[in-house]
Amino acid sequence: MEFFRPTTWSDALAVKAAHPGALALAGGTDVMVDINFDRVRPAALLDLTGVRDLAEWSAGDGVIRLGAGVPYTRVINELGGRLPGLALASRTVGSPQIRNRGTVGGNLGSASPAGDAHPPLLACDTVVEAASVRGTRRIPIRQFYTGVKRSALEPDELIAAIHVPTASGPQQFSKVGVRNAMVIAVSSFAIALHPEHGRVGTGIGSAAPTPRPVPAAEEFLGAELAERGLWDSRGPLPEAAARRFGDLVAQAAAPIDDVRGSAAYRRHSLAVMARRTLAWAWRSYQREARQCA
Repeated sequence: MEFFRPTTWSDALAVKAAHPGALALAGGTDVMVDINFDRVRPAALLDLTGVRDLAEWSAGDGVIRLGAGVPYTRVINELGGRLPGLALASRTVGSPQIRNRGTVGGNLGSASPAGDAHPPLLACDTVVEAASVRGTRRIPIRQFYTGVKRSALEPDELIAAIHVPTASGPQQFSKVGVRNAMVIAVSSFAIALHPEHGRVGTGIGSAAPTPRPVPAAEEFLGAELAERGLWDSRGPLPEAAARRFGDLVAQAAAPIDDVRGSAAYRRHSLAVMARRTLAWAWRSYQREARQCA
C-alpha cells in the first residue's frame, strides 16, 4: 500500500489525479476501522491531515464555508449558534476523542447511510464543494448521495468544503441507538425551520440505502403552517399536523432488518423522532417571539 501525505491542497489534488484509487484519510475514524477489519484494502492512502487549509472555516453572505478537515469538536464549540442542527448531531458522534479527530468532510466522503452529519446537512440545503486538478464544482447535498456508501464524487475529486446556510430558524436533531452514547444510529432525523422562506427542511439517516430528505413531509408542513398563519402568529401547532408529519417521514423510509434494529422499529422511531423534533423546534420558534417582545 502506498502512502501519500501532501501539505498543500494543490499537491493533494495532484496525487488524487495520478492515483484515482487512493483512499482519502481525514480523521481516520471510519477509514482506519475499515482497514483494521479488512473491509477495504486500498492500493494507496491519501492522508489529508497535513493540508491546513482544510481545517479552516469562514463566514460570508449568510453561509458558513466549512473546510472538509474541520473536526466535530470545533463545529460544536465554534459554530453551535450558527449551525445548531449540525452541532447537535456532532455532539452524538462517538466519544470526545472521536469528535476531536472525526470530520464532517470525512462523514460525507464515506457516505454511510448511518452518518450522523447527513440529516442536518440535508435539512439545511448544504452544498458540497468538490475539487480536482480540472477545477471546482458545487454539488447540492440532495444530489450527492448515489447509493450505499457511494457519492457523486468523480474518481479524481476530493471534498474541499461544505457550504451550509447560517440558521435563520430553529433546528433539531434526534438519534436512536442500541445504547445512550458512542453508538451507530439505528435511525436518525433532523429538522430545520426556514421561516423567511416559509419552508421546512428534513433529513433521514440510517433508514434507507442513502441519507434522504422527505419532500412530502416538508411540503405538507410548510403549507399547513402557511394556511393557518402560524409562521406569523407562532401559535400552537395542531396535534393532527404533527402526527401527519411524523407519518409522512416514516413512509419515506426504506429500512432493512439488521443486528441494530428491525425495519418496523426504524419506521416507528422515525415517526416519533419527527414529531418530537418538530415540537422542540416549534417551541424554540415560539420562545424567540416572546424574547423579542
